[in-house]
Amino acid sequence: MMKPVIFGLSGPTLTPDERTFFAEAEPAGYILFKRNIATRAQVRALTDSLRAVSGRDDVPILIDQEGGRVARMGPPEWPAFPAGPAFDALYEVAPMSAIAAARANAEAIALMLSEVGINVDCLPLLDVAQPDTTEAISTRALGSEPLRVAAMGRAMLDGLRRGGVVGVVKHMPGHGRAKVDTHYHLPTVTASDEELEIDLRPFASLKDAPMGMTSHIVFEAWDNERPATLSPVVIERIIRQRIGFDGLLMTDDIDMKALSGSAGDKAASAIAAGCDLVLDCWGRMDEMTDIADRLGEISALSRARLERAMATVAGVHAGGDMAALIATRDQLLGLV
Repeated sequence: MMKPVIFGLSGPTLTPDERTFFAEAEPAGYILFKRNIATRAQVRALTDSLRAVSGRDDVPILIDQEGGRVARMGPPEWPAFPAGPAFDALYEVAPMSAIAAARANAEAIALMLSEVGINVDCLPLLDVAQPDTTEAISTRALGSEPLRVAAMGRAMLDGLRRGGVVGVVKHMPGHGRAKVDTHYHLPTVTASDEELEIDLRPFASLKDAPMGMTSHIVFEAWDNERPATLSPVVIERIIRQRIGFDGLLMTDDIDMKALSGSAGDKAASAIAAGCDLVLDCWGRMDEMTDIADRLGEISALSRARLERAMATVAGVHAGGDMAALIATRDQLLGLV
C-alpha cells in the first residue's frame, strides 16, 4: 500500500531500521541531501538500494540541484553550476542565448544526476522576484518578468527531460512576494488578487509540467487563515483551476518552521487540502513513523499523476555530452 509521501534518509547508506521501515511504509519516493552524498559510486549504490527496497525501477528519487547556493552535489566530485540570476542577466542582452544556456545547463545537471540514479530534480523556480523578495528566493530566481521566467523555466524542464530527469516547478502559486524565509517564518502576502496575476503567469504558461511544489505562504486575497500548502481553496481554486495545473503536486518540506503542528498533523492536513504527496526531508524516524501512521493509501488520482510524471522520462537514453553542454553554457553566459 503506497503512502503519499516522499521521505528523506539519515546518511550515505540505508540503515537496517530505515530499510525495514521503508519496506513496510512504502513511501511514494525519496529525497537526497548533502548528508546522503559522498561519491559517484556511493550515491549510485544508495539509489540502487532505494529501488531495491521499493521494488520499483522508476521510484522517484529527488534532489534539490539548482546551482548556486542550492546544490547537494558539488566540487570536487561534481562541477558547480550557476543559479537562476546568471541566466536572467544574459536574457537582458540576448534572450534566445539565455534560453539556450538554461536548456544546456539543465541537461548537464540531468546527466550528472542520471549517472548516479537520481531521476527527479526540484527545478525550475518559477517565482517572480520583487524588489523586496526574501534573499532565500531572490538569489535563485530567474527574474522579475513573468514571460522570461516562463521561457527559461520551460527550457530547464526540457533540458532535464533530455537528460532523463523529471523537473518540478516551484513554489506554487508563487514565492516572489515573501519577505521572510519559510525555513524559519510563515510569510503573509497582502497583494490583491489582481496583483497576484503576475505571480501566476509563469505557472500557467507551464501548467503542463509533470510535477509541481507548493509554497508555505498565506495569501490573504485567497485564504487568510491557511498557507497554500494546507489550503484547499488555494490548491483547488488557484493551482488546479486558475493556473490549470493537473500534474503531481507535492508540498514543500513540511518540516519548515512556516508550518506548525506535529509531523503527522501537517502531513494529513496537506493531503486533505489536495496535495498529492507530502515532502518530509529530514529522515527522523519518529516523525516518519508519525506521518506513515496518519496517512492512508495514495489516491488513485494521485498515483496516476505520479505514474504519468515518471513516464515522461521512461526510456530516455541520457546520452548527451556533459562537458560539451557546460562549454556551450559558459560560452553563452560569457556574452554578458
